[in-house]
Amino acid sequence: MLTLNKIYRASHVLKEAIRPTALRHAPKLSKECDIYLKPECLQMTGSFKVRGAYFKISQLSKEEKEKGVIACSAGNHAQGVALAAQKNGIPALICLPDGAPISKVEATRSYGADICLVPGVYDDAYAKALQLKEEKGYTFIHPFNDEDVIAGQGTIGLEILDEMPNIDAIFVPVGGGGLISGVAFAVKSLNPDIKVYGVQATGAPSMFNSLHDGKIERLESVSTIADGIAVKEPGDLTFDFCQKYVDDIVTVTDDEVSAAILALIEDQKMISEGAGAVSLAAAMFNKVPSLKGKKVCCLISGGNIDVTILSRVISRGLLMSGRRCTFTVELMDKPGQLVGVSTVIANCGGNVTSVHHERANEGSAVNGCFLRVTVETRNAEHIRAIKQALAENGFKLVNA
Repeated sequence: MLTLNKIYRASHVLKEAIRPTALRHAPKLSKECDIYLKPECLQMTGSFKVRGAYFKISQLSKEEKEKGVIACSAGNHAQGVALAAQKNGIPALICLPDGAPISKVEATRSYGADICLVPGVYDDAYAKALQLKEEKGYTFIHPFNDEDVIAGQGTIGLEILDEMPNIDAIFVPVGGGGLISGVAFAVKSLNPDIKVYGVQATGAPSMFNSLHDGKIERLESVSTIADGIAVKEPGDLTFDFCQKYVDDIVTVTDDEVSAAILALIEDQKMISEGAGAVSLAAAMFNKVPSLKGKKVCCLISGGNIDVTILSRVISRGLLMSGRRCTFTVELMDKPGQLVGVSTVIANCGGNVTSVHHERANEGSAVNGCFLRVTVETRNAEHIRAIKQALAENGFKLVNA
């Protein structure tokens, strides 16, 4: 049974295994509320997951430790279990789908775990892990639906209140629900007046749907850049905890998450994965309007973003935050048109980064053409000013 004492005990146990992640004030990240970040992206293994995994493993019996542990994950949980097992001196086997990114496989292996690559997807790896658990007598370390794991994650709630007991609200990323279950239980046990909000991606709203419909529901599919919280179905334990202790669940789009990742890079020099940045996205885009003027903590749960997609995420973030825009201008194909367009943009302070010229299509003037211009801008207001200036100078914007 989860108790506040168990979470305090987990906090004591974890002192030997984790690094401190002090709150960081980030007032520039929102005009609506006063933001503080809990940067678990700077934690050992780059994620909060080591907390729950380490405490769970520390509570195993001598016999269970001798037989070893097994887990199934393609990301942060795998690395958390591997490091926790290494620090406890016990064997660990991690089942991964054979399509998992090489970087994540090697990161898990670097913490001393044995790897079992399973043909197929996550569900196939999960089934293989359960099979090996029965055959070999391993202890299965669940990523979220386990009270010891939840207690380990709940230590984050204690740390937030230790540093800032007057915090008004906390935004927490939600996948299977283990993190928010622990944080909400700890926080509400100590101060029921503090609001705790979960955040999911619109492409993976399993807990959002389940709580709003009053029963556990399974999604047919998930699709989001926040792959760390792309969970089809919450656990029964975590669903109950969320029903009792979480004030609400909100959702954010991939574009909003990308904007949050970009804001963390530029303003805080901090790298977050998509799942870690959903909490900030909820604050930045005012998903809970009642928090205007309040002190809000955003839990940045992990920083293990695949570098191969980081540039694409930044590009989406630039578009979402008004830092980049593409204009299509319909012109007459004659000398000086490009100079005219670029002059207007330059006079407005925009920086042209690419230009594409193409002949007009059927239905347009015979000597017409289209000019597609990508421009670096300051914000949405700047984009509107450039569009207005182009129109005032006689240029026709297409789909403006």
